[in-house]
Parts: sequence; C-alpha cells; structure tokens
Amino acid sequence: MNLASGYIFLVLAIILGISSNGFLKATEGFTNIYPTIFCIFTIIACIFCLSKAMTIIPVGFTYATYGGLTITAVTIFGVAKYNQIPNLYAILGISLIIVGVILLNTMGKTN
Repeated sequence: MNLASGYIFLVLAIILGISSNGFLKATEGFTNIYPTIFCIFTIIACIFCLSKAMTIIPVGFTYATYGGLTITAVTIFGVAKYNQIPNLYAILGISLIIVGVILLNTMGKTN
C-alpha cells in the first residue's frame, strides 16, 4: 500500500466513525434493534479501516486526525439533528482540535 491508500482508509474510517457515533443516540441504549445493528456494523468497519490506515500512516497522526475530525463532525451532527448547541468554550475547544489536526498533518514529522 502507498500513502494515498493509507489516507483513503483514514477517510473511510472517519466517515464510518461519524456514522457510528452520530446514530448511537438512536439506539436508545442498544434497545432499538436497527440503529444498534447499524452502529455495530459501522464501528467494526471503522476499526478495520483505521487499522489499515495505521499500516502506512504513523499511529499518532492517524489517530489524532481520526479523533479530531470525528469529534468535530459528530458535534456538527448533534447540532443539526438533535439541536445540541455547544457553548463558547466547546466551540473554542473544537476549533483548537481542528487547528491541531491541520498543524499535525501539514507540519508534523515522524522518523
């Protein structure tokens, strides 16, 4: 695998992570069967893609990018679907996460 395929797997993991986490509330504590099955399937697929990405991209870069972008997207999903409006400090924190992911991926180095 080359670097591009590592990033493709990372993007897939992020999309699957957003899907899984975004619909977790709909499982109602894993009592609603269809959202539960969806969440289980997407989290397994997410971890598979994340592990594939980590074979090419360093673990720290992979997980920081995955975590940061997933947190940001799930927060936006919460605003859109559940009207969960973050306060100023939450917005500031998420902004710092985004800046951190950008810095890590544009200026970070590993040996």
